Formats: sequence, structure tokens, C-alpha cells
Amino acid sequence: MSVRQPPRKTTRFRQLLNSTGLEFLLEAHNGITAKIVEEAGFSGIWAGGLCMSAQYGVRDSNEASWTQVLEMLEFMADATTIPILLDGDTGYGNFNNVRRLVRKLEQRGVAAVCIEDKLYPKTNSFIDGDKQQLADVDEFCSRIKAGKDAQADDDFAIITRVEAFIAGWGLGEALRRAEAYHAAGSDGILIHSALSRPTEVLAFQKEWAGRSPVVIVPTKYHGTPTEVFREAGFSIAIWANHLLRSAVVAMQDTARTIFRDQNLQSVEDRIAPVKELFRLQGASELQEAEERYLPRQQARSRAVILAASRGSALGELTEQRPKTMVKVRGRPLLSHIVSAYNAAGIKRINVVRGYLPEAVDLPALTYTDNRDYADTSELVSLAMALDADPDDSMDLYVSYGDVIFNRYILDALRESDDEISIVVDTEWRESVNRGRAADYVTCTQPHSRRTFYQPAFLERAAEDLPEDRIHGEWMGFLRVSSSALPRFRAVVAAMAADPANRLAKLHHLLSSLVDRGERVRVHYTTGHWLDVDSLEDVVAAGSFA
Repeated sequence: MSVRQPPRKTTRFRQLLNSTGLEFLLEAHNGITAKIVEEAGFSGIWAGGLCMSAQYGVRDSNEASWTQVLEMLEFMADATTIPILLDGDTGYGNFNNVRRLVRKLEQRGVAAVCIEDKLYPKTNSFIDGDKQQLADVDEFCSRIKAGKDAQADDDFAIITRVEAFIAGWGLGEALRRAEAYHAAGSDGILIHSALSRPTEVLAFQKEWAGRSPVVIVPTKYHGTPTEVFREAGFSIAIWANHLLRSAVVAMQDTARTIFRDQNLQSVEDRIAPVKELFRLQGASELQEAEERYLPRQQARSRAVILAASRGSALGELTEQRPKTMVKVRGRPLLSHIVSAYNAAGIKRINVVRGYLPEAVDLPALTYTDNRDYADTSELVSLAMALDADPDDSMDLYVSYGDVIFNRYILDALRESDDEISIVVDTEWRESVNRGRAADYVTCTQPHSRRTFYQPAFLERAAEDLPEDRIHGEWMGFLRVSSSALPRFRAVVAAMAADPANRLAKLHHLLSSLVDRGERVRVHYTTGHWLDVDSLEDVVAAGSFA
């Protein structure tokens, strides 16, 4: 059974043009306003030159190129199902420009074009109209004939706008020009007037006597009752610039209010909610399409950030907040860490809090609270996080709440094919020279060109390794693949259950994993991270971030 196709947009515009009653078009100047016009109930759209140029911030004097207008029309046509009549100014040149314009409009699904009998480049009719020069009648007729010959769709319409009244030439000249344009193939006449009363357009309509449809633009004579136009037998009335003009008033008011108040409280309830923009943009349709066409993908990774400690070495900075919430460049350390994870596509993040947990309150995170943070250490915090989220279907990343880093670190871990992997900094001597506590490692081989093709694995991790056995400093980053997570979880749980490990740190866990036969892959790097342990580190973090 065949499905009946709806009429083409060109056909639907023809029906409006030849309707026995008065039809209406409303101005639109981009995709979202075009959609608003259609949703309001209008049967057609006027893509006016004044508003199309104004939305680009330029004058209505052909300062917006015809290709820029075409590009915007394509968005408007794609966003709507109703026909569009383009205000094509003078046709952007001579007969050759008009026929090329018609072909391009048809390609973009535009139903009709209106061209006016003035010289190119045009000036808006309401700006010194009586000083504007009209085109030679024969030359303008060549534009009409060329446009009609160029159209591939018989229903595509060319409306000709007579500017005789605007230029001060009177009714006789308006009728003479309209008759010539009608004979050249014009599908309708748009008679234009700058008077505040419809005297001129009504006189024209009476004398024209229905030889072809007549379109009006009542911008200046807006106080005239619409019934007057209906009784006179006009075909279409165009409300030509009212969406843009109303939007300008609303935007100016909103801008002044926000500038004055320096908050959004007084405007938020007077403007469209963001979800209304999403609706007009068709966001729900895209979501439905993604469900149909995209393979279902689950998040492959999650992260645990250990941030339970106060960081007492920072003194007054951590009296009212834990170290992870100390601000660097106006943002908490934790915010920088989360941003790095997010940039790597890791959005599921659990933060272990301890000291002043209520102060750690960034959005879009889950939290596990270690209430015994003062009497326990990193291993217990990790065990609590694993208990809170028993999902072993995703790779797990573990890091500290006082270590900021470049995304490069996560990329190095993610690219590893090994089940358990860590990142080790080759510049370990800096920590030794500063006398700071650090997690040093001994590996199966030190960093060299050989490790690019012959992987290194962890042998031991500790804070007190002899210098001749140190191959680098563990940076606090650990990745466990989903396949290894059950084993990893069991080791963490067993160690945390032993009271002797209440103060165990993660380097103890790494060594225990090795002792139990796990291969912990080492990725050597140099820099790209900063462990914030002192006031000096806080200052340095500002440059790093």
C-alpha cells in the first residue's frame, strides 16, 4: 500500500498565494525563530532581508552576502515543514544572478522568492525611500524571465515587489510596472508603501482588479484593522520584522538587568528555561536516534580518589577544610583532579572523605566517609570505597586527593594491556633532596630506552628503600583492569581486616600484590604531576594548574 506524500513546500505556498481568503506570513531569521513561527500556527515564513541582515549585525544594504543568506535559509528550511518566502532584495544582481539564486533556493527547499525593482545594492525602503532609484522596467523584467526559466519546480514562485510608491512615483507608475512584471511571468505582486495609512495599497488593489495575487507588508500602516485587507481581497499579509523587534527589546532589558543586579535572580523566571531551547533544537529526537543507531556502550572506567586526610602541614589553610579543598587558581584541588578524570572520559568517581567531610561537596560525585580517618590510613579508605561500590565490570583507577596531574598520566595507564599498572616518576632524587616522604619503587629494570619495548614490573614499593635500589617515585596512580578487580578486591579486604594494617598505605598494598604473584606493570614518565604537601607546593600548584 503506497503512502501518500504531503504536498511539496512550493505547492503549499502556491495554495497560500492563490487562496480565496487572506493568508499570513510571519518573519523569521534563523532556524529557531523559523520553528517558533511554525509552532505558533502560521502556514508560511517570511525570511525578511532586514531581519536576516540584522541578525548578522549588518545593515539591510546587501552587506550580508547572498551565500550567507542561503546558508541561514538552509537551517530554516531544515528546522520546519512550512514554506518559506525569501526576501531576495533585488535578486543580488542582474538576470544571471537571479537564475542562479532560484536554482540554489530550490536545492535548499525554499518555496518562493520576492525580488524588488531597485538597483543593486539596495537600501531599506524605509530609509530615504524617495531618494532611491528604481530599476529600468525592461531590465527588471529580464530578471523575472531568467528566474522563471531557471526554476525546475513549476510551483516555485517569484513574487515581484513594486517600489514605485516608496520612490514617490505614484499609482500610475506602480500599475505600469506591475503590468510589465506580470507579463514577464511574475506569480504575484508585492505592493509596498511607507505611509501610515493603507491608502496607496488599497488604491493599487482596486485598480489592479485581481489580475494576479497581491501581497502587502503592513509594517507602517499597522493600525489598520485586518478586516480591511481581507475585504479588499489581498492574498497574503506579511508581518515582516516583529519577532526580531520583540526579541531586541527583551534582550536589551535582560542585559541591563543582569548588568545592574550582578545576579540572575530577577530574570530567571522571565526567560525561557534551557530545556525549552533543547526542545526547539530537537534534542529528544537526537537521543532517540542514538538509541536506534549507536551501539550501546557502558562506561568502561571508574575512579576512587582518596581524600580523607586533613593535611596538617598546611597549617591554617586546612583548619576549616581538608587539603583536597584548598583552592588553587580559585578552584579546589579536588576540582582540578576531577576535571582531569573527566577529560579522559572518566565520569564515575567516588571520593573518600574523612576530615570535615561536609566541606567536600563538589557536585556529580559520590562519597564514602571514613569516620576513622584519624586512626587509619590509605588502605582502609580504599577498602571502604571498594565495599561501597562492588561493581567489577569496569576498570578501576585509584589516586590521591592532593595530587594534581595532566591527563597524559591517565592516558599512559589506559593504554596498558596489563591487568595492574602504575606510573613511576624517574625524577625521584628531587624528593630525596627535599627530605620529603615519598613512595619509592624498585623495578625489574630501571628506566631506559629498553623499557619502551621490554616492560618493567614492580618488585618492591616503600618509603625507606636504599638509594641504590630506587628506580623511581610512585606517583600515586594505580589502574586495575576489570578482569583483575575480584583478585585485587580480595587482597585489599584481607589486608584491611588485619588490625596490624590499620595504618597501612598503598605502597604496602603494592608490595603485597607482588608478594602474592601479581604482575604490576610500571610505566615510567618524567613530571606531569604535583603532590601538594606544603605551602610551597600550593604556590607551585598555581603554575602547574
